[in-house]
Amino acid sequence: MALVVSPFLLCLPRRGVASFDVLAGLQRWGSGEFRRFGFLVYSATLWAGGDPVRPPLALRLDYKRSITGAAIAEASVREMRRFIDDSARLETWGAQMRQVFPDVHPGDHLIGLYRPEGAYFYQGERQLGIIAAPGFAAAFFAIWLDPRTSAPELRAALLNRSSG
Repeated sequence: MALVVSPFLLCLPRRGVASFDVLAGLQRWGSGEFRRFGFLVYSATLWAGGDPVRPPLALRLDYKRSITGAAIAEASVREMRRFIDDSARLETWGAQMRQVFPDVHPGDHLIGLYRPEGAYFYQGERQLGIIAAPGFAAAFFAIWLDPRTSAPELRAALLNRSSG
């Protein structure tokens, strides 16, 4: 397994196996769907501790379409621009996400786990990687949970415990 270390992030790309229940200690909150141009892209479910917008929390995305990992990373960077005005940092994060995110197909799911020390990514039981860059996890999960999200209906559904 390759290990990439920089002053701003730790990324363990692919191939690891989760040795614990990713959602242990978290409660299911809400769920909803993300559509682009009317097409269902994924359904999302949020798990969190006492506060659904602060770590620890987890977001599971169940994909309904085939999307390359590079396209997922690119869309993530585009959305993170709403919260981060630092092109160099976003470029670095984009490169790391491209190393971590796999191509997905209908029926696949990815889980992002936000812990105080960083963001952990899983596909099933397999750990895809960790990005521990300062500020990354907060900006990444803001895509869905910040009031400035581009998908306010999905945010409302995720934060509504009775919607799931």
